[in-house]
Amino acid sequence: MPRASVRDQIVEAAFEQFHRHGYNACGVKLITDSAGVPKGSFYNHFESKEALALVVMDRYGETRHLDKLTDTSAPALVRLRSHFEALAQDIEDFGYERGCVYGNFSTEAADHIPAIREGVAAAFDQWAKAITAAIREAQADGSLTTQQDAGALGRFLINAWEGAIVGERAAKDGSSFAAFFTVAFETVLH
Repeated sequence: MPRASVRDQIVEAAFEQFHRHGYNACGVKLITDSAGVPKGSFYNHFESKEALALVVMDRYGETRHLDKLTDTSAPALVRLRSHFEALAQDIEDFGYERGCVYGNFSTEAADHIPAIREGVAAAFDQWAKAITAAIREAQADGSLTTQQDAGALGRFLINAWEGAIVGERAAKDGSSFAAFFTVAFETVLH
């Protein structure tokens, strides 16, 4: 099996470290030490930590279970719940010690680093579009009777989800996720 490229090693290490510690707590040295490569290798592949963070956000987006939202073999509301259940499981699997890279970067760096703010905004927009499409489908097939704007509902669900993640990182007991699922799927999406 071919050895991973140094660039891939750096991206993988950054993905892990940014996810575990956040943007501000991760310096280039921590990332390169984690990747097992010399610090100089970083600058052969990335202009800056910010540039690497954008690559990590793209990679993180590939792990966000958006495919569950578009799998038309299940009804839209089932897919929507399955999407959030998969996200919850990911966080539970790591003992509630990792949040959402988008949320973490948003609270840590978006106010100070325009490229990260733009990357986070684009990621949230892509996610909102996928959720909104599922909500519109559920409204069209009658399984969702609310006439609330699908785009507003999509954004609300993302914001509520991000808040539930913050609650879980503090409580580490599933209670914030349980509250999210109860309110989102038994009250908001009815």
